[in-house]
Amino acid sequence: MAVVKPFKALRPSKEIAELVASVPYDVVSTEEARELAKDNPLSFLRVTRSEIELPEDTDIYSQEVYKKADENLRDLQKKGNLRLDNEEHYYLYKLEMQGHTQIGIAAAFSIDDYDNNIILKHEKTRKIKEDDRTNHIVTTNAQTGTVFLTYKGVPAINNIVNKTVLESEPVYDFTATDGIKHSIWVLSGEQNKILQDEFAKVKNLYIADGHHRAASASRARRIKKEANPGHNGTEDYNYFLAVIFPADQVKILPYNRIIYNLNGLTEEEFLNEISEKFTLEKSEQKEPEQKRSFGMYLDGEWYLLKIKDSINASISLSDSISGTLDVSILQDFLLNPILGIDDQRTNQNIDFVGGIRGTKELEKLVNRDDVSAAFTFYPVSVEELMKISDAGEIMPPKSTWFEPKLRDGLLILLI
Repeated sequence: MAVVKPFKALRPSKEIAELVASVPYDVVSTEEARELAKDNPLSFLRVTRSEIELPEDTDIYSQEVYKKADENLRDLQKKGNLRLDNEEHYYLYKLEMQGHTQIGIAAAFSIDDYDNNIILKHEKTRKIKEDDRTNHIVTTNAQTGTVFLTYKGVPAINNIVNKTVLESEPVYDFTATDGIKHSIWVLSGEQNKILQDEFAKVKNLYIADGHHRAASASRARRIKKEANPGHNGTEDYNYFLAVIFPADQVKILPYNRIIYNLNGLTEEEFLNEISEKFTLEKSEQKEPEQKRSFGMYLDGEWYLLKIKDSINASISLSDSISGTLDVSILQDFLLNPILGIDDQRTNQNIDFVGGIRGTKELEKLVNRDDVSAAFTFYPVSVEELMKISDAGEIMPPKSTWFEPKLRDGLLILLI
């Protein structure tokens, strides 16, 4: 059963929390991070994307970058901009976006549970990204990025959350420049045992977003353990930082695709190839309203694609849950056989655009000379994510986009 414990957060004061808080390191490029932080010396991007303070030709995976991250983190502490709580706490993290609200619990989660599949995964990781965050964690001795977990909610835990939100004031409460409101509460000591006991009854937790952060924390633990002859399993490096939300509050958006070229086909040939497996019609509808249908933007026109009944019947008989996902269907019946995209993780003819960016972003990209087409999807459900994780299956890459996102820099776990 799950081990979920309170921790002493390194965190900013209320007065500067909004200035310190930054978007997650992996949703912006170096150039975007540099622009976001340029007028803000307190931005936590100076820790998570510390290459922005180094020459522009710096290798972002060089040790120089990780040393700069450590230097900037220590500087924030030395100047009193980040302070370590005196006692261990659970923290509530509330997110509000466009009428949607979700409230999670920030805590330290057992890496043993991650390694032993009590905390379940649904996505493969890439070594280069694991290497990056592992080096960041080991060099800074801190987990600065938060994993996003979900679980089947527990009434006793929900009661504590609801009571806290109704009866007490948050320590942070601000709306970021992207319009997302962030609120955090510090839970009192008497609630710790209740939460630990209730989580201990939960069979499985699920990674929603942050597979690379979790995998990197596990790798960092191995490094720390090997370097510590007195290792006893209670050290802070045996845990990773995460916020866990009830599944019924989690919002998943699609992860859309753009295609750079049509694999040597003319547009007419491409459309003819598609029509063998899909019904195809021009449409004002840019995003599908149900599963097993897709939006496609090509040469200034939107099309609605639906898998043909004969193909649909064979898909429904699949033994693999992940094989019935729309991202798998498009891969198996269009991207691979028609466009030659055999592996979406490595093929250079495809790229991914989070659903939060909307169809206007897709239109803008396709209207460039170097992009040929875009595809939109109906979002994966949380229930599908859990079923795939329970079955030990892996989703295709970039199947889910979670919004709203947690901010870095508000809660940090020192190891």
